[in-house]
Amino acid sequence: MAFPQDNLSMSSGSGDALPSPVLVVEDEPLLQRRLQQVLIQLGYAPSELLMAESLKAARDLLATRTVALALVDLELPDGNGRSLIEELRVLEPSPGILVVSAWSSEEAILGALRAGATGYVLKERDDLEVSLSIRSVLRGGAPIDPFIARRILELLPVSPATSTPQTTRNEHDLSQRECSILELVADGMTNREIAERVSLSRFTVDTHIKRIYRKLAVSSRVSAVQEAKARGWLS
Repeated sequence: MAFPQDNLSMSSGSGDALPSPVLVVEDEPLLQRRLQQVLIQLGYAPSELLMAESLKAARDLLATRTVALALVDLELPDGNGRSLIEELRVLEPSPGILVVSAWSSEEAILGALRAGATGYVLKERDDLEVSLSIRSVLRGGAPIDPFIARRILELLPVSPATSTPQTTRNEHDLSQRECSILELVADGMTNREIAERVSLSRFTVDTHIKRIYRKLAVSSRVSAVQEAKARGWLS
């Protein structure tokens, strides 16, 4: 599907350049207003937000506009948002696509990710967590809701360690604290929940997780847990 192209404008709320416009595809008015407010708090102007309550409304908007970011619900009055994700993914330039959905079934999760979604966050998360997911997509990340990440991990086969773990640790091994935090990540806990559990600040937990990513040479929670399991560091 080919759409007319226009230039992506840049907004500078809070000193950060924000690619726009943003397409929000959500049929529930309350949730639509909530997402609109989250985006405005990030620095977007209301005029940069394109609101659609159905697949048809979204496609009508896309017929005349090129979007830089799309927040897409899956359960819409006239179909599954997955079809829209597939259409968005073939556009040039391809926008970031964050699924914001109440669905957490295996079919919904894998279907959306295979269709080309950049990230997936559940509607039940608070505004801060939704905002952080949006920021991650804007920065080129692939945020996955911790609960969703845990479901994905359950579907992945665990590769047996090829050798017995060494008793001596080197600079690339995880510390005891990092292993403890990674175990909580594997349990599907958010950084905020982990901070409360281990009595550390959110900033300190974020720093530990970044170090874990660097040591394991990964860039996501799912990959970190999978790699640690493969090395025999997690059961």
